[in-house]
Amino acid sequence: MASWVDKTVLMDEDAIRRALTRISHEIVERNKGTQNIVLVGIRSRGIPLSERIAAMIERIEGIRPALGILDITLYRDDLSTLSYQPVVRETEIPVDITDKTIVLVDDVLYTGRTIRAALDALIDMGRPKSIQLAVLIDRGHRELPIRADFVGKNVPTSSKEEIRVMLQEHDADERVMLSERRDG
Repeated sequence: MASWVDKTVLMDEDAIRRALTRISHEIVERNKGTQNIVLVGIRSRGIPLSERIAAMIERIEGIRPALGILDITLYRDDLSTLSYQPVVRETEIPVDITDKTIVLVDDVLYTGRTIRAALDALIDMGRPKSIQLAVLIDRGHRELPIRADFVGKNVPTSSKEEIRVMLQEHDADERVMLSERRDG
């Protein structure tokens, strides 16, 4: 039976804050302000990250961008292979996304399949002007041609490694860990 063993702390609380601050500035700069921007956090850790980015953008620009929550469960391409009953939670996007710039926010970009599912879900809701992607960690290993526009940290990993993002809102801790699968 395999188990996960923590190898190293990739980011502590201060590093996470600095990365999100930089991402917030980059979003504002790339979009020449905040007009028509909607931040959409992907459940589950994308939600607190998008809330933090929205708060930082408000401190920078004086305007808080619209904020939404996206549940991609029904859009997963592995839904039929899951052995458990998936829990579908509500998607909450309080504005019409048509002609808006959507900034999808997630914790870790890995194969790209979560983002593909998120894109499908968004397109079902309207026709955004553009969709950008902000992630705290990009670990590589893409299976689909997807890349992030805003990245907190690039961390090359092996397939036997896992990135664990822990946030106060979910885990009562604040750090990013690199863990390794040990068989035995």
